[in-house]
Amino acid sequence: MTAPAADTPTPADRRRWARYLVEERAEGSVYQKLAARRTGEEREILLSLADAERRHEQHWLDLLGAEPEKLPRAGVRSRMLGWMAGRFGSIFVLALAQNAEARSPYDSEQYATPAMRADEKVHYEVVRGLAARGRRRLSGSFRAAVFGANDGLVSNLALVLGIGATGVSSGFVLFSGIAGLLAGALSMGAGEFVSVRSQRELLAATAANDDATASAGDLDIDENELALVYRARGMEQEESLARARRIVTAAQAGVRGAATGPINAQRADDHEIVGSDWTAAVSSFLLFASGAIIPVLPWIFGLEGTNAIVVALVLVGIALLSTGAMVGVLSGGPPLRRALRQLAIGFGAAAITYVLGVLFGVGAV
Repeated sequence: MTAPAADTPTPADRRRWARYLVEERAEGSVYQKLAARRTGEEREILLSLADAERRHEQHWLDLLGAEPEKLPRAGVRSRMLGWMAGRFGSIFVLALAQNAEARSPYDSEQYATPAMRADEKVHYEVVRGLAARGRRRLSGSFRAAVFGANDGLVSNLALVLGIGATGVSSGFVLFSGIAGLLAGALSMGAGEFVSVRSQRELLAATAANDDATASAGDLDIDENELALVYRARGMEQEESLARARRIVTAAQAGVRGAATGPINAQRADDHEIVGSDWTAAVSSFLLFASGAIIPVLPWIFGLEGTNAIVVALVLVGIALLSTGAMVGVLSGGPPLRRALRQLAIGFGAAAITYVLGVLFGVGAV
């Protein structure tokens, strides 16, 4: 990569090049740290990205002539990514790196080569692809976590505000909040347990056995119903017949199952994908409870009336903004917009119950 010819660079040019240099080093370090926590293809991809950042780093070193005696610090975003990559190596880092790659300064930088500008656009697509893999792996558990915590936040906030608006005592509001927490968490846990247990039972009921394989050696090679087993599981007719013939031939030759794979077409890891019913139940209980406890905290610590309601709104608002921003980061969307959307939905539901509490209450709060 050759630096473009230039007139005498100004001090501002050299400061800008030095800043680019430290940013490229910081980005390369992020990819190196992420690669250290990965294996296989993802590791190779991340190491290749780190190599590309070193090429860009060398470009700015060539322009500067040598390593400057004093370099600026990398930006806050780059330092934060480096810190997170070294400790977590999570999808959050890739999602943030994706956003960083989308804002390349080289598009308007006359001293960046066309190859560097093209590299940055390619890097964005590569990081986006890696982040998409992580999002797919995380989607189920992340959805459950956000749903559980958010459900606890919004439902219990709505409950305590609605009860509080009727003018009852603070002790009654606290009791209602704790009761709502337990009722909701137990309901969530029981629902998840029944859902996962039912799905595991359904999988067990549809699991095939090896009875047909065990008797394959006694079948007539030309007239048998073994092919129907595969057709019943969705295989095409010709492929079913060919597989059945291979199994019967191998069984009669005394090497039953050779080069054919098991007759059981159900994936062995289906139960692992579904997960444990007790794990799902306990996780749902805890996630709901972790959200539902927040609106009750002001009453737990002795606040009353309007003060308790205001503090509850502030605490829940912070939690809603945090979960919304987290969703935004992971989805690659604007975190602020997602955070405000989450806040509006949660406060909207709470406002409805508060108004109902005022309308049907026995007194003003």
